[in-house]
Amino acid sequence: MLRLIAICLIGITIGINAADAQSRRQIDATPFSHAPCSVLDGQPCMPSFCSVFNDGPCIPEIDYPYGQNLQLTIESVPPKDQAAKYRKPDHDLDSIGDLFAALRSCWTPPPADSAREGMQMSVRFSFKRSGEIIAAPRLTFATAGVPADTRAIYLKAINASLDACKPLKFTGELGGALAGRPIAIRYVDNRDLKKQAEKP
Repeated sequence: MLRLIAICLIGITIGINAADAQSRRQIDATPFSHAPCSVLDGQPCMPSFCSVFNDGPCIPEIDYPYGQNLQLTIESVPPKDQAAKYRKPDHDLDSIGDLFAALRSCWTPPPADSAREGMQMSVRFSFKRSGEIIAAPRLTFATAGVPADTRAIYLKAINASLDACKPLKFTGELGGALAGRPIAIRYVDNRDLKKQAEKP
């Protein structure tokens, strides 16, 4: 009798391990799959709904691969293969991609004579449903060792660029989805300032 119970337990363990390996393969193959999570699923698991058995905060899967904190990098010189992502849409903004393209298109870096090559600066802010910015963008990062006056020049350029861009025209759906959500933008000055200085 004990031998039969032991054999059953071994069979159940093998079955669970096989199911776990299969679910891991499915998750690896389809990282944004909408399949619901199971108690047999491996980690990470991205649920499409919240369960009463969750013992922590539950973040259901969303329809697009963006996190809760929207993060965007804007380069002063757009990569050649991403020029379309730096073109402002000619319609009301209806998606996160539209928003990012509009924000990229607004960026005007400081003049070369007052800029610093490789400078990076990040700001964080939120939008109202109407497309207005709730408050002045808050500085969250600046390249280490940069003088205060250089930081001030870049922060002024960031604020001027955002001011020139607003108010952004959101569709009702996007405005409702974005209202109050934090947006972090990292500005990277990747211009070759030495070459620009050498030009007559």
